[in-house]
Amino acid sequence: MKKTVLITGASAGIGKATAIHLAQNGYKVYGAARRLEKMDELKGFGIIPLSLDVTDDASITTCVNRIQDEAGTIDVLVNCAGLGSYGALEDVPMAEARNQLEINLFAAARLIQLVLPGMRKKKSGKIVNISSIGGKVGMPMGSWYHASKFAIEGLSDCLRNEVKPFGIDVIVIEPGGTRSEMKGLGALDLMRVSGNTVYGKLASGMAKIYGEMEKNDSDPLVIAKLIRTGIEAKNPKTRYIGGKMAKPMLFMRKMLSDKLFDRMLMRQMK
Repeated sequence: MKKTVLITGASAGIGKATAIHLAQNGYKVYGAARRLEKMDELKGFGIIPLSLDVTDDASITTCVNRIQDEAGTIDVLVNCAGLGSYGALEDVPMAEARNQLEINLFAAARLIQLVLPGMRKKKSGKIVNISSIGGKVGMPMGSWYHASKFAIEGLSDCLRNEVKPFGIDVIVIEPGGTRSEMKGLGALDLMRVSGNTVYGKLASGMAKIYGEMEKNDSDPLVIAKLIRTGIEAKNPKTRYIGGKMAKPMLFMRKMLSDKLFDRMLMRQMK
């Protein structure tokens, strides 16, 4: 019997690649996103596209209820919907900060709340939270993005031990540089917010770095395969790392002191 998977953020990037990869490998996949028109091609892979606005609780509830009504269960939840909004902390309006946390953190938590009763009932399930190496490494101009990813890491660690007695696994995915819309849009957002402030020089340096990184980013299929490895493992790792520069960056973060790591980062922006 096919396992049923709900993937949020399925209209682009890692979410889209994961939806296709899992559908090609025997899963019944529901791909959810706000932009339904961006998911038309997914139908050719047998994926069922659903409208989902992760900032709207009614939309989240409707999405989960429909899948449970149609498929009877959700075996795997992949929280992939995300937003990369940037700017100096002093410059970012609090409404934008709250929106970032709403999308990257609270929506994931709400989806987890809704799928857990069914998973507990059948004593099995996989919850996959897409973090980032940005959940371990903080870059200037990304305070709220990194805050949301650091929070996903902590939430997942707590949740893992809460639901383990019910046969449910919690898996964190930490991608490095991966091709998506996020970097390009994030660089534009960064310049909109801080390009003409006292942080303008640093903003320009960060935008340049994003542009250079984007040229060499990994195919999102790399991360999709990691996700499949995690959900098919009998005893999955708590974290899977992949994508451009992910392992070297996390190794340096672990080995270097805060100040040495800061100097290494800031040297790249000159």
